[in-house]
Amino acid sequence: MHIDLNCDMGESFGAYQLGMDAEVIRHITSANIACGWHAGDPLVMNRTVQLAVENGVGVGAHPGYPDLLGFGRRNMACTPEEVRFYMIYQIGALKAFCAANGTQLRHVKPHGALYLTAVENAEVARAVAEAIVAVDPNLTYVALAGKKGELMTRIGSEMGLKVAYEAFPDRAYTPEGTLQSRKEPGAVIKDPKVVVERALTMVLEKRVIAVDGTSFPLEADTLCVHGDTPTAVDLTKGIRKALESEGVELSPMGTDD
Repeated sequence: MHIDLNCDMGESFGAYQLGMDAEVIRHITSANIACGWHAGDPLVMNRTVQLAVENGVGVGAHPGYPDLLGFGRRNMACTPEEVRFYMIYQIGALKAFCAANGTQLRHVKPHGALYLTAVENAEVARAVAEAIVAVDPNLTYVALAGKKGELMTRIGSEMGLKVAYEAFPDRAYTPEGTLQSRKEPGAVIKDPKVVVERALTMVLEKRVIAVDGTSFPLEADTLCVHGDTPTAVDLTKGIRKALESEGVELSPMGTDD
């Protein structure tokens, strides 16, 4: 059994420092790097790619809405064409930094509100997939694991993309199978012990427990921990240690070198 452990990174920009990338990256296998629109900037993008290379971590693009003030977590009324070209712009920028540092881009994971819109909206999901194909059809399309991710998965597969199913041990799930809104209390889980237990349940039992106590099946290829969570270092370190102690191998998602 093997799994990828990813983290959203490279979210600092200008004079603002967010996350603990240099510490977190030691414990993960894939990094989703912000591309400058919801977070990040060219210097941070380059530095984060370098960190990934130094630590043998796979690199993925984490493009979002052009919403720096809202950290990409506010929905925007963008047309599918706008989404497609916004994605191409951001993926292309990070792909260039990968080339400049002698590595390859492996996957694309939409960020925040764009991700959750793609879960529900076929036009947006298709625009995201079309953008990935336009830049590099060998890239992996990261989609929400479980029943609510079926739309993204179907469209990605129709476009010929490899799809990686993603689960979130540090986020609360609704009974319907999607992530609970960050506006609700308890939406982000920060207790390392609880998050590690959830990760083990997701990987070993292939299910997730929703906020109402019910559970539903969930098959994941990759687990995500959010880099802006204050306990991100403890979460990633704890998850990796617990999985490896159960004989689970951790390896990056995406294309092979």
